[in-house]
Amino acid sequence: MTEKPRYRALFLGAGPQMQCGVGQFTRLLQEMLEKIEPGASTTLTLTQTDGTIGAIWRAVGTAESVVCSFPIVAWKRVIVRPLLTLAFARLRRRKIVLIQHEWAGLNRMRRLTYVPALWLADTIVMFSPLVRRELADDHFMRGMVRKCVLVPLPPNIAAPAGIEDSQLRRRLAAARSDGRLIIGHFGSIYPGKQPNGLLEIGATLKQRGLKPLIVYVGSFIRGVDNTEQRFHARVAELGLAGDVIVSGYVASDYEVFGLLGEVDVFCYPLDEGLTARRSSVLACVQSGRPLIVTGPALPEEFDHHPRFKELINRGAILLVPRDSDSVAYADTIVAALKRPTMHVPFDFDGWWIDVANAVRAQL
Repeated sequence: MTEKPRYRALFLGAGPQMQCGVGQFTRLLQEMLEKIEPGASTTLTLTQTDGTIGAIWRAVGTAESVVCSFPIVAWKRVIVRPLLTLAFARLRRRKIVLIQHEWAGLNRMRRLTYVPALWLADTIVMFSPLVRRELADDHFMRGMVRKCVLVPLPPNIAAPAGIEDSQLRRRLAAARSDGRLIIGHFGSIYPGKQPNGLLEIGATLKQRGLKPLIVYVGSFIRGVDNTEQRFHARVAELGLAGDVIVSGYVASDYEVFGLLGEVDVFCYPLDEGLTARRSSVLACVQSGRPLIVTGPALPEEFDHHPRFKELINRGAILLVPRDSDSVAYADTIVAALKRPTMHVPFDFDGWWIDVANAVRAQL
């Protein structure tokens, strides 16, 4: 007689190595699900060394469903074990819930490695109608759209009660005291965020004599597209040497918000426009500083996400029309600086309860 599964969900993760945004999301989702329904879930750690075939088979047998959010860890190092886990789940007739954060913006090789997971999945959780449309526009994957469910994405980090000082924070504070305009960009740096677009805006503001200092709070994602080299080359071309800082990885939320608190304005010029999957934007909004970003490509982008839509309606997030040039962004930044700081009440647990209940409904 087959033993009844002990858990509703088995979450795949990488343990302490889960330092990326996707890993953080998976951890927080599982923790919130446990608060709502104690004992309903468990985790399976998959790394280059963790996760033997036997351990994977046994773990899959303990749960009614398997929840996987890619990448488990750096995608080029750990891809076989997660796919093997999903294959075992299919063999053991467990439900597979795949959380897919993006699609067309992925590196092509990376996207190909995820294809088997989408085929195996019973449900594909997405956060953005635009990403769902990207999947529909993919000739080989459009049939997967019928599996897609939209859920509201919460912020990965909450503003803590206090902050942690750092050498960079003191440097930014000194720059502000000297009359420099601190423009912030938070999160991992990769082509999909168009990091060079912000450099163009900084150059425009510098021409106006506003002394911008552009601060990227985050680090470059390693890839095959030479993003970091192109970035630094563009800094030099625009004459912004000394006007750009890249913090590198910041481990503590206290230090992150210490840095965000020294920013005058955040700006994200995005080719795809603002989407409901931009958790880095939600982190910045918690600082109370104005945030300027390209308007969404789809009018229904936030229909499934009332909390995100409210931030836009209240003016915490300022939208710039699509196809605007750097002059339009610079004008919006200057106008935003004349407004008082806006502290928006942020029910962090409420955001996470929303997404946990939405995913829980798919288990």
